[in-house]
Order: sequence, then structure tokens, then C-alpha cells
Amino acid sequence: MAADLHLHSHFSDGTYSPEEIVGHARRLGLRAIALTDHDTVEGCARAAAACAREGLEFLSGTELTAELDGHEVHILGFAVDPTHPRLLRELAMFQSVRQDRVREMVERLNALDIPLSADAVFALANCRSPGRPHVARALVQGGFCVSLDQAFDRYLKLHRPAWVPKFKISAHAAIDLIHEAGGLAVMAHPGLNHNDRLIAPIVAAGLDGLECWHTKHSADASGRYLAYARQHGLVVTGGSDCHGLSKGKPLIGTVRLDWDHFEHLKQRLAARRLAPPHPG
Repeated sequence: MAADLHLHSHFSDGTYSPEEIVGHARRLGLRAIALTDHDTVEGCARAAAACAREGLEFLSGTELTAELDGHEVHILGFAVDPTHPRLLRELAMFQSVRQDRVREMVERLNALDIPLSADAVFALANCRSPGRPHVARALVQGGFCVSLDQAFDRYLKLHRPAWVPKFKISAHAAIDLIHEAGGLAVMAHPGLNHNDRLIAPIVAAGLDGLECWHTKHSADASGRYLAYARQHGLVVTGGSDCHGLSKGKPLIGTVRLDWDHFEHLKQRLAARRLAPPHPG
């Protein structure tokens, strides 16, 4: 039995509906999934219902963009309460900032004589958490670029003319928010940070786990993070980071977390919920 605990739907920058994700998971023989859309939990209720129909275990989740000492890190929140009032307020603010970022990217494209409209991007995205992938898709759909790679390479990557910095909360704040919403905080794809020295201070801030397996982790990197997690008593997770068809082919199921790790995550979650509130 295996799980894929890093999946994105069309409620952020994926292309599959929650129900389509669950259908793929069932056909691939997965027994559990987590939906971890960027800055939203909107798809979790639908994914949970679909998992219940298909006999899969489900963890609600989200992926927050955070920073530590000027370095961007992504924090996954597993089993957060998707109705938690403060979580929803904070996510709504993050979504508003995302929408403003899209508008600024479009303004920069317009200054380059590319007549793309923000409304076109929002219509294509059809979600509250739009991002650069939606701008890239709109550039291709509008005939301004021939591929997503070209859109990023020409306009949307760091140091390109339409790149706009992303809003980030502190890693400490992200972890506290996830904990307040009843979840576990896990660093996503640490290998993509290219700076393992970021892990220790985030662990000290209350991080619960590491995503040891990811489609862009080498075997050596996964082994290194697994050893670190065991040494420091951290939860071990893994996921494909599937965005549907937006990156050429669906990745769901290409990373399969062993069931023992999934059970350990659930045990840690139960222990956290039984623990007395932190003083102060």
C-alpha cells in the first residue's frame, strides 16, 4: 500500500478536478492521498467525498510559500481543518496578494506591447489562487508564446521582464498557522531549496516533518533527508507534486510513500491533537 501526499488541483495551478485526481489515484493503486493546493483548501471537501466513495484515505492540506532569512521555502500543512476561521482568513489574504501579483505581471507584459488582460488570466485560472503558471498558459493560449517553457524563459522567470516577487510569510508564522489549524507542518521538496542549512532552524521553529521523496529529488537527496528525519524524529512524507497536465504529463503516483510512513504521520497527528495546549 502506498500514498501520494503532494497533489494540486484546478483550485490552484493544477489542471485536474479533485474528483479526477481521486480517480487517477484509485486506478494507480494508491490507498491514500493529500490535496495540497497553493494557499487554499477549497478543493478538500470534494476530494474527501470522492475518496470516501472510492475507499481511499484522505488528508486535507495546503502548501504555503514562506521564507527564512530571505530564502524561499514551501511548507505543507497536512490534516489542517479546512473550516478553521483564522486559516481561512489568512488564506483569503494570500489569495488576494496572488491576484494582485497577476495584475502586476500583466501590466509588465503590457509594457512590452503584449496585449494580455488580467481578466483573461483570471478566466483561464478560474480559481482564487492564480499564479505564474496561469499567466504562462494565457500567453500560450493568446498566441504570444508557443509553449509554457518559452513563456517562463522569455517573460516570467526570475530576472525576466514580467517577473514579480512572490509574497511570503515567515516560516515560523506558516508553521504556527498550520498548527493552530490542527495540522502538521512539513517542509516541501527541501532539495529544491539548494540550501540544507535552512532545515535546522525551521525544525527548531516547530517543523514536524520533511518531504523526503519528490519527483525532483535524486536518490542520494532522498536518502540524505530520510536520515536527517530519522535522526531528528521528524515525520517522513513523499509526493509527486502533480499538477495534472500543466507540466506535460501527469506525475500522480510516480512517487509512492510507503504505508509505514503514512501510518507514522497519522500517529504523530493523533499525538499532537491529544497534547495539552501550549502555554501562552
